[in-house]
This record gives sequence, C-alpha cells and structure tokens, in this order.
Amino acid sequence: MATRPPYPIGIAGLLALILIAVPSHAATLETASEIYEIEEVVDLDDGGATAERFVAQPFGDISPSRTPLASFGPFHMVAPDRAELIGSIESETPEQFAALLRAFPSLRQIDMVDCPGTGDDEANLALARMVRRHGVMTYVPEGGSVRSGGVELFLAGAQRRAAPTAEFAVHSWRDEDGYEADDFAADDPVHQDYIAFYREMGLSETEARRFYAMTNSAPHDDALYLNSRDLARYVRLD
Repeated sequence: MATRPPYPIGIAGLLALILIAVPSHAATLETASEIYEIEEVVDLDDGGATAERFVAQPFGDISPSRTPLASFGPFHMVAPDRAELIGSIESETPEQFAALLRAFPSLRQIDMVDCPGTGDDEANLALARMVRRHGVMTYVPEGGSVRSGGVELFLAGAQRRAAPTAEFAVHSWRDEDGYEADDFAADDPVHQDYIAFYREMGLSETEARRFYAMTNSAPHDDALYLNSRDLARYVRLD
C-alpha cells in the first residue's frame, strides 16, 4: 500500500509550503491562503533512510484542555470516557491506544484537537480499525485541525462530528519512490487499498471513490483545506 504521508529519501529539513486555493475547486470548496510547514525527519539508525512527513502545526505546542487523568502517547484522558488527541500517529501509537482501552474501557469519544498526520501509514490504518471496532466517536472541536493521514483516523469514528470551525487538510499520497496517485493508472491495484479502507469505515463504494478522488486532486505538496461543511459533501457527519 502506498504511504500517506510519503517516505522519500532525503536529508532532514523544513520546507515552507504556501497553501493556495486550487482553481478547479473554487466553485465547490472553501479554501484559504495560509503558510504551514512540512516537516521531514530522517532516521539513519539502520544504515538506510526513512522519512516521516506531515503538515505541521504552525502555532507551537498545544496542551490538553485540562490536566489529564493519564496520557498514552498523543492521547490524553481528560475524562474517563473522553480522550483528547494532540500529536501525530506513529508506529507505537496502536499499542499505546490498546493500553488506553485496557485502563479506560469506558472510552466513548476522541476529541481530535490537533493531528498533523502520521509517520507510519500502516500503524495509522491499524489504529483507525481499532477505533472503529470499539465503537468510539471522533470529534473535531472548535478550532481543531486534522490533517493528512489524520483525516483517515477521523473517518474511523462510529459517529463523526465536527464543529463549524474545524479544519481538515487533504492531499495526494506519495510513495517511497516519489510517485503520487495520479502517476498510476486508474485501475492500478494500489488505489484499491484505500477504497477498501474507506468501505470499512462505512462509506459506500460511490462515496469511497468520490472521497478518494477528491483527496488526490490536491498535489502532495499543495494540501487542500476544507471546513466541516466542505467535508460533509463527501463524508457523512453526524
């Protein structure tokens, strides 16, 4: 399965990304011109290079709304049945979430305060399936921001809710060789992995294909920003 976000080989660095409205979407989607950072982290421990990339938070650190009862990676339990998600999804996050469920089996809601994406696409999808399987609701609160691979996690909610000011960012995936979705034929099996995942998350075949096409209409380095009303045109919100 191709990764989202990408895993190109390169050196650590920060690239400034100027996000602009894509003309082909101007009639249907509300976008804004903002400056965000794309963060790349390179790990050379195994003699090779792997990179993590996501749309970084431009406003500095964000803290939980109250002192957590306990924290499990990016999940902070602000009540016995509610967690706040602040941070990216990494390789260890599914195991951390499993520990959370053991400690707080009454979890019913995840408030996605800020999720810039994922450094491990397979872990992200595994986590999403856990959330779906346990019937947890996902919610993006006022001013919340869910970007890149974080949007797949949002889709996992047994119920999906978002405040009017919630922000979502989508873009095409890019594989380890630098190829994006549009570089592959429409019937290439690589696309079916994503379509199948969206079907698992409750989308119909038509909805899954339409949502997938919308995300890939934005180049990887030019993310498309949507509000909750925009997203509701593609995905049912409760």
